[in-house]
Amino acid sequence: MKILVGAAMMLFAGSAHAQTLQGEALVKALRQGGFVIVMRHTSSPREVPDKKTANPDNTKPERQLDEEGRTTATAMGKALRDLKIPIGEVFTSPTYRALETVKYAQLGTPMPVPELGENGQSMQGGTEAQAAWLRRAVTQFKAGTNPILMTHLPNIRAAFPQLGDVADGEALVFGPNGLTARIKIEEWAGFR
Repeated sequence: MKILVGAAMMLFAGSAHAQTLQGEALVKALRQGGFVIVMRHTSSPREVPDKKTANPDNTKPERQLDEEGRTTATAMGKALRDLKIPIGEVFTSPTYRALETVKYAQLGTPMPVPELGENGQSMQGGTEAQAAWLRRAVTQFKAGTNPILMTHLPNIRAAFPQLGDVADGEALVFGPNGLTARIKIEEWAGFR
């Protein structure tokens, strides 16, 4: 196991500089599949809503998307469909805001995975075991499709510290050579 984690770390040690595709070339490659897309959930206030302001299905209640988060998730999902980018399995944090991002983007049936969660700690979540899981997950490519892993900033920072901050809704596209592209959520609609 340590060898596998070490190999994954070596693969991504230089990945901050491995971005190789952009624009039309990136879209063409994504249409072929074989990439893993790691995404931070879209915009969500840090405060937990009270029972009066929580969405009816947010029964715990947990943090939920704000208007910007809902709008950008919807636009990103539409862009993916318009661009005919095949999305495979959608693994997500079990948190409400991550599930809500998947719902508004219409990415398919989400599969909650504890390793993508934030352990009830919001911006302090994410363990080394979760980081190792995420590093392994981005090396498991499937021809013809692009799985999505919906998670949180602390999980991404722990797994890929060399990448620095990742914006709300930003996608990291991993391919066989490491990080292939970083896509801000608002950039999807501009691709052709």
